[in-house]
Parts: sequence; structure tokens; C-alpha cells
Amino acid sequence: MSAEVTVVKKFGKTRKGRGFSRSELREVELDFQQALTLRLPIDQRRKTKHAENVKVLKRLLQKKGTD
Repeated sequence: MSAEVTVVKKFGKTRKGRGFSRSELREVELDFQQALTLRLPIDQRRKTKHAENVKVLKRLLQKKGTD
């Protein structure tokens, strides 16, 4: 299960992130332990929440639910 995490840098540039933030996990009603069991990358230092990453998480959870 691969997940592309994006982080917004200065001046609107984006780069590949290390993992999802806790606030992004909370947005899709997923706690820390559940994310670890799903082997999702988590970046504990990040405090930001990006809508793109929330969409990726929702899509992954829907895909996982249909498997």
C-alpha cells in the first residue's frame, strides 16, 4: 500500500513528504495505531494539514475496504 504524501514549501512549491500528519489522520477518523497497522507513513513532526493528503488517505481507505 503506497501513499504519496505532499508537503507545500515556500512560494507554493510542493515536494514529497515523509508521512501523514496526525491532523490529517484525525480528519479521516484514523488513529495512530490503526495507521501503523495499515503501514502508512507518519511524520510526527508535521503540524500542517493539506487537503490533497486527506484525499489520498480517503482514497486509500476506500480501496482497502473493498479488498
